[in-house]
Amino acid sequence: MSDAERQKVVSLDRGLFFVNYRSAEDSLSPPHVTVTPADGHEKRMEIILHPDATGPTLWEPNSGLVVRVNTPGTLQVQVQPMRVGGSQAAVVRIEPIQSGRANVVATQSESRGLHANAATEGLKVLGHVAGRGDVIVGANAWIAGPAAPSRVEGVALEWPEKPAGVDVRYAVQFANGQAGSGRMVPLGAYAGTRGRALPITGMVLEMSGTDELEFVAEAGFLNAPTLRAVGKRVVLSGPTNREPLVGIRIGIERVAAAEHVAPPVRPRKPAGSGRVRVFRSRARQESSVT
Repeated sequence: MSDAERQKVVSLDRGLFFVNYRSAEDSLSPPHVTVTPADGHEKRMEIILHPDATGPTLWEPNSGLVVRVNTPGTLQVQVQPMRVGGSQAAVVRIEPIQSGRANVVATQSESRGLHANAATEGLKVLGHVAGRGDVIVGANAWIAGPAAPSRVEGVALEWPEKPAGVDVRYAVQFANGQAGSGRMVPLGAYAGTRGRALPITGMVLEMSGTDELEFVAEAGFLNAPTLRAVGKRVVLSGPTNREPLVGIRIGIERVAAAEHVAPPVRPRKPAGSGRVRVFRSRARQESSVT
C-alpha cells in the first residue's frame, strides 16, 4: 500500500450491507472512498450503485452504496486523498441491512413478543480477526468459530433496536493482565486491540433493565470444547483462562416463560412427621463438543 492511499479488507457473511461514508477530518477536501470485491471474490458479491453514479467510489461524506453478498467473501475499501498530501482520515461504516419479517395480524400479547423478537434480531457484532480484519455479523452468527477458527483480538456490539431502559455492557480479558483487560464498555465501544497480535482469553457480557431478554452466547477457545452460556451475565473463558479465543457467537433472546403447574394435593401428615426437601437449581451454562 502506498502513502497516497489507505486500504482495508473486511470479511462479510452472506447478506445485504450498507457502506456508509459518514465523515472526514478535512471537510473542505475530503478523501474519496472506493469499494471493490477483493481479488478472486468478484463473483461472490455485487455492488449496487446510485443511478447517477459511474463507479463504486464515494466522493464525499454522507454518501453510500449497497453490497449484496451471495456467499461469504472479502470486501476491499480504499481511501485516497483528494489532492497530493491531502488528508486520508475518513470514517466508513459497513452496516448489515436486515430483511425483516412479513406483516402478520397479532393479538396484543403476541405483538409484544413480535416487538421483542425484532429487537433481538437487530444485534450487530464486530470482531477483529487476525489475518482477516474486521468481520461484522448479525445475531447468532459465528465470527471465526468451529468452521474457520482464528484468533479474535477485539469485539464491539451494536443494537440499534435496543428497547428503552435496557443497558448492555461487555469486556474482554487478556493474558498477563494487559492494559484494558476486564474493563467494561458500553454498546458501540470497541473492546480489544488491533494489529498487536494480542489474543482475547475471555469475555464478559452483562444486561440489565429487563426481565424478558438474556444473552445466548457460544465461544471457542484453542484446544478446548465449545462453550455455551445463557443468562443476563455471561462469562466465557477457556479451561485455564489462558487459551486464545478463536470463535464467538452472540445472540439475545427472550427468556423462556416458565410453565405454572399446580402442585398435587397430598394428604396432610401429622405435625412433626414432615420432611424439608431442598431443590438446587442447575447453573445455566453448559459445554458442548463440536
